[in-house]
Amino acid sequence: MLTRGQAAGHFLLRHRTGLTVCAVATILAAVPSLWGNPYTLGLSCLIAVHVIVVLGLNLFVGYAGQISLGHAAFFGLGAYGSAILTATYGLPAWPSMAGVAVGVALVAWVLGVPTLRLRSHYLAMATVGFNVVVYTVMVQWDAVTGGPSGLSGIPPLAIAGYAFTTDRSFHYLAWAAALLAFTLCINLVRSGMGRGLASLAADEAAAACLGVDVARSKVRIFVLSAVFASVAGSLYAHYLRFVSPETFGIFASLDLVTMVVVGGLGSVWGTLFGVVFLTLLPEFLGFFEDWKEVVHGLILVGILLFLPQGLVVGLLDAVKTRAARRRLQLEGQT
Repeated sequence: MLTRGQAAGHFLLRHRTGLTVCAVATILAAVPSLWGNPYTLGLSCLIAVHVIVVLGLNLFVGYAGQISLGHAAFFGLGAYGSAILTATYGLPAWPSMAGVAVGVALVAWVLGVPTLRLRSHYLAMATVGFNVVVYTVMVQWDAVTGGPSGLSGIPPLAIAGYAFTTDRSFHYLAWAAALLAFTLCINLVRSGMGRGLASLAADEAAAACLGVDVARSKVRIFVLSAVFASVAGSLYAHYLRFVSPETFGIFASLDLVTMVVVGGLGSVWGTLFGVVFLTLLPEFLGFFEDWKEVVHGLILVGILLFLPQGLVVGLLDAVKTRAARRRLQLEGQT
């Protein structure tokens, strides 16, 4: 028979994911009332969109132990796909978003089957090449993408006749999608598939010996991460109602990887910190605006050298280690 305290602890442990998501949702619901100016809400919407992309990328990089330096291409395909279908051809927004996600998943599968046989820097270069190809098509195919000038006139998303045209309304929609992505990722990494990914990241040969289909697992998680990026891209397009190629270039892919590393490889909730940190950093370092890529590169190199497990995880581990040493010292004095 469990005591009341034990029962409460068991309940909190069993439902920690749902309770955490509810707590974060409560805080986010209060943001428009506390900081309701358009600029702050605009940053909040962009953070939510990028959280979805980085969550998918963290599954591939942090959990599966692979590397992708071209994920902004899937982000761009989602954005341009929804923009073209809705603004150019007048199709409904939600079915277009779903159809584009399926199309991006197919592209990721076609790309992933051959390229995921590569490892290390060879895989990184393959994903960079894919990003360059997609970016070049966006710039050169003027008749469809609008070329360097971009594509405008994208309609807003709407549900039951209610259009998400304001920053406040889109804040709720974007964060609802982001929290759903958080829930899916947490449940995935705690499932059998997630444990297979963890073994894959540790040692592919050992994972294969344990019965993990290495090639299929890589492709599956690559496709899933691409779908996350596609959905985020569609949200991005319908929020700004304008897309242009420079948003989805190779530097954007490097920024996404930096967000993963800052938040912590394999840390789902650390993803939120990584996105918030790098999104808000230019606001505090305005004089470095022209050197943003350099600053992000220095941050990435510094964390990989001194906190390879990520800024959040690294600092938490350092605090725990310090506390454990302090406790041992106190026990030795008694």
